Amino acid sequence: MSNLRTRLRAVPTLTGKPPAFDPAQTPGEPHGLFVDWLTTAIDNGVPEPCATTLSTVDETGRPSGRILILKNVDERGWQFASSAGSRKGRELATHPLAALTFYWVPLGRQVRITGTATPADPAESLADLMARPPSARTQADWTLYTLDADEVEFWQADPDRNHLRLRYDRSSDGAWTKGLL
Repeated sequence: MSNLRTRLRAVPTLTGKPPAFDPAQTPGEPHGLFVDWLTTAIDNGVPEPCATTLSTVDETGRPSGRILILKNVDERGWQFASSAGSRKGRELATHPLAALTFYWVPLGRQVRITGTATPADPAESLADLMARPPSARTQADWTLYTLDADEVEFWQADPDRNHLRLRYDRSSDGAWTKGLL
């Protein structure tokens, strides 16, 4: 085990090259900054920039994470889709609190989003299903979900471990506050 520990310590980490980022110039809500970071990842050729880890919990509180694809982000929240009968669909039906984590290695950037996932109306879910390739439309209970965030953290790596962390928190009245951690 100590050999593995030594090998892991020798692996280069946080080697990405973050673009300039001034937290003082960020918007008052997180959606705009997220879209900026996502489009920067796309424009810089980051592989699979829409891939995200969705974390849910089961009825006992046991966490589960898996990779899926972001469908959209707007003022309502971050959208992803799944079969309502899948493990994640069942977990969201029981415990709708969830988290999304994006990590764009070449840019040294990560975004963590936590909140409540709610299913979209059937027409919107059907439209998302029909946008899939015909061979991928076999899901009978396809559901589009929207993660309505209450916390969004933007993390920018630093090789010296002086990471920049900007967190947005939403209060019960819907107003966002932001601050460095």
